[in-house]
Amino acid sequence: MTECNLLKKNDFYLARNCRECVNILPLQPNPIIQGSANSQICIIGQAPGLAAHNSSLAWNDASGDRLRTWLGMNKATFYDENIVAILPMGFCYPGKSSSGDLPPIKKCAEIWHQRLLSSFTPKITLLIGQYAQNYYLNDKLGVTNRVRNWQDYLPEYIVLPHPSPRNNIWLKKNSWFEESVLPEVKTIIQDNT
Repeated sequence: MTECNLLKKNDFYLARNCRECVNILPLQPNPIIQGSANSQICIIGQAPGLAAHNSSLAWNDASGDRLRTWLGMNKATFYDENIVAILPMGFCYPGKSSSGDLPPIKKCAEIWHQRLLSSFTPKITLLIGQYAQNYYLNDKLGVTNRVRNWQDYLPEYIVLPHPSPRNNIWLKKNSWFEESVLPEVKTIIQDNT
């Protein structure tokens, strides 16, 4: 293994063992990320939920099932780190609020994202939900307007709403998303895997 590849592998190892937020997390740190120097697609979402925390497997819930359906990807492909990198905005489960999970802890993206993203070159990056989109995009549009104009962010990004069951009302109000956006997104994903 070359020194450069060893350093890249070491970055993912260090991030998976991060304890920066041990004093503010509701549970012991369990950074849930995935990736390698060969990852073709990068998924940047919110933060792991409790099911993901308990299983140490990203997107291991109903949201993940829906996301894989949206992308036309089976679990074997999705969890292959040489195909898909998963770098949430917060690497650990942030805890519960009265209306769902708390927002991701900002330190993760600030400390790790640039470092990890410099260790591989994805063909496409998916920005899922408001936290990822607000961090990476320089616009004041909300998720709905970004997703409606999703092609404006290509070829670097694909913007998607969060696939949580909590967004069923949004999906029902915005049926154009599943009718016209998702078929094109699936094609792009299939072309890049």
